[in-house]
Amino acid sequence: MIKGFRDFIVRGNVVELAVAVAVGTAFAALVEQFGNSFIKPLVALIGGGGVDGGTFTVDGQTFNWGAFVNAVIFFLLTAAVIYVVVVVPLNAFEERRKRGQAPVDVPPTREELLTEIRDLLRNQQRLPRS
Repeated sequence: MIKGFRDFIVRGNVVELAVAVAVGTAFAALVEQFGNSFIKPLVALIGGGGVDGGTFTVDGQTFNWGAFVNAVIFFLLTAAVIYVVVVVPLNAFEERRKRGQAPVDVPPTREELLTEIRDLLRNQQRLPRS
């Protein structure tokens, strides 16, 4: 069990995961700040401006639809950047790697092997013995 854990640590997955978490956290902070600086004021302006922009009140209950719109925009921004920065290059890399590889030889099935053995035995029986 300890050897398996050591192999897991040495393999590099933990380091890659730690880097991914750190970069993801920094990216989330960047998107949040962009939203707070630009998107939220725009949504509030569209929603009537001022402190209450992007909200409406019914029977004393305030509905903050602007916050929901902001969250949707933040999500879409994050997903788009991750797609463009991570997924597209990774897919292109995988495609290039696959083009450079020779097709993998598929081992014969049991039926194919047994058929081949049967044919060899038949051919040996037909040959004259010396």
